[in-house]
Amino acid sequence: MDFLQTPENQILVGVAVALVAVGVGAVYLYSSKKRKGCLDPENFKEFKLVKRTQLSHNVAKFTFELPTPTSVLGLPIGQHISCRGKDGQGEEVIKPYTPTTLDSDVGYFELVIKMYPQGRMSHHFREMRVGDYLAVKGPKGRFKYQPGEVRAFGMLAGGSGITPMFQVARAILENPKDRTKVHLIYANVTYEDILLKEELQGLATNYPDQFKVYYVLNQPPEVWDGGVGFVTKEMIEKHCPAPAHDVKILRCGPPPMNKAMAANLEALGYAPEMLFQF
Repeated sequence: MDFLQTPENQILVGVAVALVAVGVGAVYLYSSKKRKGCLDPENFKEFKLVKRTQLSHNVAKFTFELPTPTSVLGLPIGQHISCRGKDGQGEEVIKPYTPTTLDSDVGYFELVIKMYPQGRMSHHFREMRVGDYLAVKGPKGRFKYQPGEVRAFGMLAGGSGITPMFQVARAILENPKDRTKVHLIYANVTYEDILLKEELQGLATNYPDQFKVYYVLNQPPEVWDGGVGFVTKEMIEKHCPAPAHDVKILRCGPPPMNKAMAANLEALGYAPEMLFQF
């Protein structure tokens, strides 16, 4: 400890300690700052497909790698990305999709895609193989969400319109400070058409007081305890929160469904400011 006996050496040690403290503080501030996303709203960026999981005959989950294992996509809750590809004739096509992952999923993002026989972008995804790249631009969308801004959401989804609903629901439920309740009505033609079935059941099991889902099928199996046919005014009245200033109803589905739901919601007394269509 003789080294510390002189004033000069004591000053040197003091300076060193101060520098270490500043360095530690800088690292803390850097790590606590929100990570910068990988998206560019003006220019397409390419992301590598690292995994493709076939979920049914016409649905697959595509996992894309981000630049580093700690990178985040940087997509605000409820917004979407534009994906660029080529159709069967080699023509460029651009279509919006909502990832099912959040920024809490670091290093990758996932898209659950239903591929339609005549779909132009469906052709591009059908042909994609591990190692291929997808051109993506974003974020896009009008939806903006702040935790706790409403008491409850009602969600009306049809087919692949479940993806923005799932993203919003996940963000709410996985945030322990957000007590917003979520009531989802999800319509499909057959039981096999239900996307994210296991994930939705997981949310219902893990958050029973906060998340409810009611399935509606046009062609249900013989044993079925959900809704049958199309989503009706009575189903909305029973399974969604009643009109109120702190309630919002989100809808996303095929155009005919969106139009029919708009009429049902108006008849039930929901004001325009209580409604949002993706």
